[in-house]
Amino acid sequence: MTDRPNIIVIMADDMGYGDVGCYNPDSKIPTPNMDRLAAQGVRFTDAHSPSAVCTPSRYGVLTGRYCWRSRLKRSVLFGYEPPLIEKGRLTIASMLKKVGYHTAVIGKWHLGLGYSTKPGQNLDFDAPLPWPEATREQEESIDFTQPLKGGPTELGFDYFFGTSGCSTAQPPYGFIEDDRFVEPPNVYRAERLWGSRRPGMTSQGWDDREPDSIFTKKAVQYIEERSTGEQPFFLFLCPSSPHDPCVDELVPEIGKNKSRAGPRGDMVWMVDWMVGEIMEALDRTETAANTLILVTSDNGALPGDLMAEPRMVDAGMADGELETPWIMETERVNLPFNLYGHKSCGDWRGFKGHIWEGGHREPLIASWPGRTKPNSVCDELVGLTDLLATFSALNHIQLNDDKPEDSINILPLLLGEPVTETMRNDLIHHSGAGFFSIREGPWKCIFDTKGHGWFSSPPVPGSPGQLYNIKDDPFERYDMWDERPDITTRLAELLRLHQGN
Repeated sequence: MTDRPNIIVIMADDMGYGDVGCYNPDSKIPTPNMDRLAAQGVRFTDAHSPSAVCTPSRYGVLTGRYCWRSRLKRSVLFGYEPPLIEKGRLTIASMLKKVGYHTAVIGKWHLGLGYSTKPGQNLDFDAPLPWPEATREQEESIDFTQPLKGGPTELGFDYFFGTSGCSTAQPPYGFIEDDRFVEPPNVYRAERLWGSRRPGMTSQGWDDREPDSIFTKKAVQYIEERSTGEQPFFLFLCPSSPHDPCVDELVPEIGKNKSRAGPRGDMVWMVDWMVGEIMEALDRTETAANTLILVTSDNGALPGDLMAEPRMVDAGMADGELETPWIMETERVNLPFNLYGHKSCGDWRGFKGHIWEGGHREPLIASWPGRTKPNSVCDELVGLTDLLATFSALNHIQLNDDKPEDSINILPLLLGEPVTETMRNDLIHHSGAGFFSIREGPWKCIFDTKGHGWFSSPPVPGSPGQLYNIKDDPFERYDMWDERPDITTRLAELLRLHQGN
């Protein structure tokens, strides 16, 4: 067994803590492959994404630093924004490539690309953005036949196959291989689908149902090709599922009616199917024994059935941004959004975008045969920014001047080795709207009176923030801000120290 294993990180899009069977015995979605992976390795119960939304989390995972240190202070990138990862910034891919790994990312990128315009056109792609929806004129001025700048192959990845953003929600709709579109988008699709699928330029023959199946096929091919040599590989596989719009017409045939949680549940099943295909490819190529595989998500889940929202509006229960008192009540979380009785975020308060636990507490499963302890559970606090430093330690790489500010080595936790002290003393959380909280031990201090995610709730009266003891009150029911000014003052100062680092 080599000291340098293959490394595969599978990061789902909006998959929640309560979606996966080994985290939620009452899940209405079959996830046998993720459950089997957990039985072979370690399941983390207190793992957190760097943000409660996707672009900043992906930035944090690849660079080992919080995205609020970059130009993006809130929300996500939209379809035609320039590259977010700074030129020359250390990434997991560039770090591993330097020590002999072949590196690939397959699937959703969502970290910006540099586009060129057609002759005679002059669009400033570095102008202040985002463009929630570029105009048709703006999109049609882009020369999709030209190489894309600042993408994965300039950031340490030897190979890229995927889409610029979410394949079912953000134009341009088309596959990219390395730095060029496979089929340059040349059709403007004007219709909007409920949820977040926006109009935009589309490749000829594009089918919204196909991306995850094609990503899986490409990933399996990659494993088969790389397994024939001695060079270790790093694969970052990024499904589009179960990102909205979660509607029947976007569920691939292979995934239809596989869950008891509607179209969104079927899309979570697709992620599990992808995990199974990867595990099977590793077994078939006899590379499983020397492969560390991790499965996680970029942020918390949307409620169990997004299609319930228009029904709520029709019934006079919601209007636009939801100001619903019940969303603060743990016992009613995911209701009445959910028609299926499935808690996508488990019992954690909040959803994708929120500063509460449901917005950023993630499933994180790791398996490395012979190295991780089968069916083990780790309750220590960890962040997905920790992957870079962990993979560095795994490969005996010394990080010096380019050491990322927010990544620590959690390899002992991953391998089940005894530790004599807490490895991570604190962790910063960041909402979709750009609000902060900080966790230290059992204390979580939120510098905001609302959850500030995609789903809103009434402010906490009379306080500038919220304070919870996560050990005694894991579901954030009892705000202690007024009771413990000593804790809030100390944690506010700790947050300022991190922000000034």
